[in-house]
Amino acid sequence: MTPTRTHFSPLARLLHWTMAPLIIAMLFIGVGMVATVSRAHDTLIAIHRPLGIALLLLVLLRAGVRLTRSSPPLPADMSAPQRRVAKASHLVLYALMAAMPLIGWGMLSAAGYPVTLYGPLHLPPIAPHDVRLFALLRALHTWLAFALFATVLLHLAAALFHGLIRRDGVFSSMARGGR
Repeated sequence: MTPTRTHFSPLARLLHWTMAPLIIAMLFIGVGMVATVSRAHDTLIAIHRPLGIALLLLVLLRAGVRLTRSSPPLPADMSAPQRRVAKASHLVLYALMAAMPLIGWGMLSAAGYPVTLYGPLHLPPIAPHDVRLFALLRALHTWLAFALFATVLLHLAAALFHGLIRRDGVFSSMARGGR
């Protein structure tokens, strides 16, 4: 009989702890972008666009790791509804992490703006140039950013609940490797 894993793989933990601060930074950079007309606006855009694409690549890698490497089981004493909520919340996180950069890319494409990665390196448009589509995607990008922020906060609250109150190993399964 093989022993049950109690921790995520080192690669899964590396991706999680790399992406977490980047996603938080992206959310705050996005707020800063739409809240200013100063010279900082161009700098924030120059950071936001390539970082969004980097996060898209990281979430695709992370999803692949999650699908190919088992995750540790949830505690046996968790109720079935709690298990469903935990799994659903992770699906929502992954969906939002993938959707946000894709919608941003599509929004810029619909507006006719290039997605500049660095210097002359641009991504091709993924949506037709259409003002109405741009407006729709911009609103969607905004609302999904709020949803992502709320989901991240709920994820953090659940992690703290497991780590500080339940102390059931869920938090430590991602926080540190097995010993």
